[in-house]
Amino acid sequence: MFVALERLINLQDGYRSTFRVAGLDLLLLVVDGRPLLLENRCPHRDAPLHSASLNGQVLRCARHGFEFDLRSGEPLSARCAALKMFDLAYDGDRIGIDV
Repeated sequence: MFVALERLINLQDGYRSTFRVAGLDLLLLVVDGRPLLLENRCPHRDAPLHSASLNGQVLRCARHGFEFDLRSGEPLSARCAALKMFDLAYDGDRIGIDV
């Protein structure tokens, strides 16, 4: 089942919004023109990522400073799990997730 998150026209670099879908806290953001959907929690200690800073393709957790490569979700230097990333789905002028 497709769950719409946002209209495509609203997705521009710097876009960032949180959603709760099927019990998951999600973060939708646009980086370098590419929409990304990930779990809104740092795999290090479960801190929310909606206030994380961005530097190019690097997301830095605001709580402990752990950094992740948004192309792969992998941590850059810390020893922790990768970000949980989700495939996006499209339906007409909407972007969302299939659940």
